[in-house]
Amino acid sequence: MVISKNQLHIVSFDVPYPPNYGGVIDVFYKLKALFDLGIEIYFHTFEYGRGRPKELDELCKYIFYYPRNSSITNVLFKTPYIVKSRSNEELIKNLKRIKAPVLFEGLHTTSPLIMENFEDRKVLVRAHNIEHLYYAGLAKSENRIDKKIFFKTEAKKLRAYESILDKADTILTISPSEHDYFRNRYIGNAVYIPVFHPNNKVKKLSKKGDFALYHGDLRVADNIKAVHFLIDIFKQLDYELVIASSFINKTIINEISIHEKMRFVKIENQNQLQDLFEKTHINVLPTFQKTGIKLKLINTLFNGRFCLVTSKMVEDTGLEKLCEIGRTKEEFTQKVYELIHTDYVDDLVKEREKVLKPFNIYENAQKIIDLLF
Repeated sequence: MVISKNQLHIVSFDVPYPPNYGGVIDVFYKLKALFDLGIEIYFHTFEYGRGRPKELDELCKYIFYYPRNSSITNVLFKTPYIVKSRSNEELIKNLKRIKAPVLFEGLHTTSPLIMENFEDRKVLVRAHNIEHLYYAGLAKSENRIDKKIFFKTEAKKLRAYESILDKADTILTISPSEHDYFRNRYIGNAVYIPVFHPNNKVKKLSKKGDFALYHGDLRVADNIKAVHFLIDIFKQLDYELVIASSFINKTIINEISIHEKMRFVKIENQNQLQDLFEKTHINVLPTFQKTGIKLKLINTLFNGRFCLVTSKMVEDTGLEKLCEIGRTKEEFTQKVYELIHTDYVDDLVKEREKVLKPFNIYENAQKIIDLLF
């Protein structure tokens, strides 16, 4: 079979709709941009709780859904759990049956490369993280001993497994620092393609908002640690803190409920998050784990006012100048005090427009197309 000029397989680690957490935001808006540029997509995804949304149907030529094998016995194998649980023979058959280039989303989805080389077509892998470093960071943030052991073990397996990337024609890196890592290990194979996101332009907002906002996935240990960090700071301040997430964490909700100036908001859709951005004066985004460029940071810089972060959120991203940085709890607290009394002005919008120019999703989708065909 001859490879069509505009056909592409995309293999996703999770159903990317709704695009309500970091990894699937990148997958969904990449899928949409490629579709808008005329690419015919055979979309393969592992479905384990997010359903089969009709919103994906209009973007894809065909969608293949596969069950994720979440059996605990998968931790006993040499292959990392995030890869082993997504091993599927039907996936390999479907990829081989339709001769088109393949884009694997994350190391998670690369199990077909264990058995096959796909030498008859281009193979790209989107590196969403340096996975062994990411899992080592999760181990440090985790308090439960069983999860800590799992994350440490997974990090070791992922470090060894990463060499599977030698079978890829190109690794699509997601941040400047991670690009340096992959470029040095897989010579000539790494291309920096910034994160995909839903934003077209930097939003202009009034000089003042009403509160501080943290938003993130409250299933993730580093985000839970960030919320505890913020509770410790804001319980001493006479300023409202809103914690927002698509995911309910009852422990966090109970902790903030005892504080008069704190509240939880469940994010049901993107419009609700946009409404929060418009009302927020200080977007507080601490992290204790350096992992490329976080999508919530990009989303905030396009849509919100001030962005106050810890150093690990912006180190080696090129976005340092767009954020206020609190390197210690004391410095972070002082920055909150200062920003409460600072107006958000148009010059800050102009600076963001200049720095965020490389994050144009259609230009970056075209770069992927140029690599494939």
